[in-house]
Amino acid sequence: MKNLTVLFVEDEENIRKALDSAIRDEFKDFILARDGDDGLKKFQKYKPDIVITDIMMPILDGLEMSKEIKNISRDTPIVVLSAFDEKEKLLQAIDIGIDKYLMKPIDTEDLIDTLRYIAEDLLSLDSLVDLGHGYSFDKNRRVLVRDDDTMPLTKKELLFITLLVKNLGSYVLHDELKKYVWTNKNVSDAAIRTFIKRVREKTDKDFIKNIPGLGYKINI
Repeated sequence: MKNLTVLFVEDEENIRKALDSAIRDEFKDFILARDGDDGLKKFQKYKPDIVITDIMMPILDGLEMSKEIKNISRDTPIVVLSAFDEKEKLLQAIDIGIDKYLMKPIDTEDLIDTLRYIAEDLLSLDSLVDLGHGYSFDKNRRVLVRDDDTMPLTKKELLFITLLVKNLGSYVLHDELKKYVWTNKNVSDAAIRTFIKRVREKTDKDFIKNIPGLGYKINI
């Protein structure tokens, strides 16, 4: 990550300073912005590799800024920091194309892990993603591997795992899951729970972690 420039957009000065102090040394440059408007200007000036942003900010909020950034550079990864009660805002983020979601209060180690996975995806040519506990995902073959054996998964199960791998370190929201795996077809929450249960039976009960009413992630 020492080769990457990160832009952090947050309107609360104490949070900006705290995160700056905690993780600045992990990167080539760690640029700070005080709101969405300031963040957009600094994105255009510094062209960072990764953007981290709060949602609720004055002048221009995090989602509007992210939308403008994605219009400029679709492939720039954006990590949104959000409180649980901002769920509706997170649902809007799906359509914008936000890459990762982390719940507040932010755990510094969780954030660094998330940024490390993004960095590996940006910089690595290796198709094999290590998920820990004997699991890996082959991005080229699009298969889940456990202890060198390819696991027998259905097409929807592979779509689900692919989505979770793309979002390592953060949660995939229910609406994003419906959009990606079921292509927005009408599917009940009960059907999704049954689907997740089948995936856990094929893997391990702790392989997939969830926050009820929010979403799922791989428990790395």
